[in-house]
Parts: sequence; structure tokens; C-alpha cells
Amino acid sequence: MATQVPLRKQPVQQRSAKRVEQMLEACAALIDELGYDGVTTTLIAERAGVAVGSLYQFFPDKRAVVQALTKRHLDHFTKEIEERLDWSHLENWWEGVDKIIDIYVEMYREVPGFSRVRFGDVIDLRFIEDGRDNNTVITEQIAQVIAGKNDIPVETLYRQITVACDIGDAILALAFRRKLFAEEDMIAEAKRVVRDYLAGQLVYQKQD
Repeated sequence: MATQVPLRKQPVQQRSAKRVEQMLEACAALIDELGYDGVTTTLIAERAGVAVGSLYQFFPDKRAVVQALTKRHLDHFTKEIEERLDWSHLENWWEGVDKIIDIYVEMYREVPGFSRVRFGDVIDLRFIEDGRDNNTVITEQIAQVIAGKNDIPVETLYRQITVACDIGDAILALAFRRKLFAEEDMIAEAKRVVRDYLAGQLVYQKQD
């Protein structure tokens, strides 16, 4: 379920693929140090140990490099959900909710560049794909994983997952982006509120 990376050309040889990976890693480190606005293609190339011309072979500008990094973040998030959520062995459905939030928090704390650009929303609300907003793309990825693991149509989950993702993100933003409250308090609050919302949806569907 990997997202398409906006490369000018796809690296054919292993050496070229390694160079692209070095550029993305350099970009992530620089974003942590300088923020998006402080990063330039020259700095990325220097940190990656490649010529600027080599960078331009694959990326037209800084935005494209960061967009590729953002798509790598999304692929990592989706892969972690796929690998770490074994729905058949969860005692309760809300353990899955907690695990998805934990994965997001881990990325915020551990994945280079993620805390500054996340899934690109700080740069452009349509950063991942030109035609759709970032949250829509992310929600579809999560809904597809959950639907696939539970053998249910993705359409039955999409609205609830969309609302749950927006709720969780807004609450976590109070700690990680706006820094108004303690991180652990907001993580617990996000889990509680998202669980309550989804529990209400389950009751509503049963009554329906």
C-alpha cells in the first residue's frame, strides 16, 4: 500500500536508490534542526554527501523532497498498523484504537522529521496528493488496513474512521504542536475520547 513518491525519475540501480534514501534521511535531519523554511536543496545535498545536480536528477525542488519524506512517513505509519495490530487476538476493539494512537505518538517522538512536518499539513493541506486533503488520504489508508484485517467493507468504516482520526489529532495537537498540556495527559485523553465516540457509533449501528 505504498504511496507514490514524486520523483522526476525512478532510481533503477541500487546505488541510485541508496542516494535517494540518503537525501530523504538528510532532509529529515535538517528539518528537525532548522524547520521546513530553513532547509534548502543545497543543504540537503551537502548533508547527504551528493552533488546538488544529483538531487535535481530525482527531485525538482525542496518541496518534492519533503513530499517524498512525508509519503515515507505515511507508508511507515500504515506498515506499523498492519504489522502490530492483530485484531483476532485483541481482547477488546478499543485496544486497537489505543495501539494506533501509540504508533502515531512513537513516530512523533522517534521518526526523524516527523514532529516538524508530520503528514505535510503544516506545509499544505493537500501536500500528500494534489487532488485530496492530507487527512482524507491518511484516513483511507487506516480504513483499508482495518477493513482488510476484519474482513469488512471499507465503506462501512470510512465515516467513523474519518471523525475518529480528526478527533484524536486535534487532542494530541494540544500537547505536541500547541504544547498547552502535558503529553501523557493528552495521549490518555485522545484515547478516551476516541473510544467514547466509536463506542457510541457501535451502539447507534446496533439500534439501526
